Amino acid sequence: MRQTAENREARALDSRCGTPDHLLATLALGFTRHDDTTRLTRREHFGPLRVQKALYPEGPGTCHAIVVHPPGGVVGGDELRIDVSAGQGTHALLSTPGATKWYRSNGHRSAQRITLAVEADAALEWLPQETIFFDDADVTLDSTVSLQGNARYLGCEILCFGRTASGERFARGRIRQNLKILRDGRPLWLEQGTLIGGSRTMATTLGLSGHTVCANLVAVGLPPSAPLIAALREACSQAAGGRGQFGATQMKAATVVRYLGDSSEIARTVMLTAWRHLRPPLLAREASPLRIWNT
Repeated sequence: MRQTAENREARALDSRCGTPDHLLATLALGFTRHDDTTRLTRREHFGPLRVQKALYPEGPGTCHAIVVHPPGGVVGGDELRIDVSAGQGTHALLSTPGATKWYRSNGHRSAQRITLAVEADAALEWLPQETIFFDDADVTLDSTVSLQGNARYLGCEILCFGRTASGERFARGRIRQNLKILRDGRPLWLEQGTLIGGSRTMATTLGLSGHTVCANLVAVGLPPSAPLIAALREACSQAAGGRGQFGATQMKAATVVRYLGDSSEIARTVMLTAWRHLRPPLLAREASPLRIWNT
């Protein structure tokens, strides 16, 4: 069978392996309800990945935690692991202080593995800032969200391919994404894909359509509401201002908002607009501005 250049490159990327010099950083967080307060009761880390303190800008019921990776960037072969457990009745919001940068692979694959477990009557928001892939990065992003009972989840990601401000394109390398959301062990949402730098997939309508930024927001636990989706689409359209494409869809299992364009700032504006519209009906809380996103 004749093999395409894209297939040959995929096999070459699969052959990459790490060395003992590469860095593994882990962070384990646990949230527990005490009276009317969500407390950060478990905080364990290994390597440069940590949370400095629990924050309560909305009052005691919602605990904000800022996940800090002091190096700011991940080199080829390194791996980040984040494990979060939200106990019954808690409400936790996690974000990051800045963009996460994935540097060129130098022949080694990097990875980020996130496991989020949310017990009944609890809610978890995962709202990191942008993820930037340098040219020739080779990265696996693997996320699993496990919900119990009536637990609710709202998560967002913004992916930037290449440093476009510096004139760099994502012409080489590979990005693999896996997102799995379960409720009581049964799959609600499964999404996976692979993008190879410089491939036809990045230019076609089945991929990025030649764009350099994509973003998506997933909300689980929201009651169906046609008026809400109509208002969400109108608000996101105004936020995008005709720059890029977006869509908002409500299904039985989840509500999904997507953006595709060439500006991380527009992607951020669209995602925050969607968050502000979905958070009140999902979590019965107004969407207060995330100060960390503006620092």
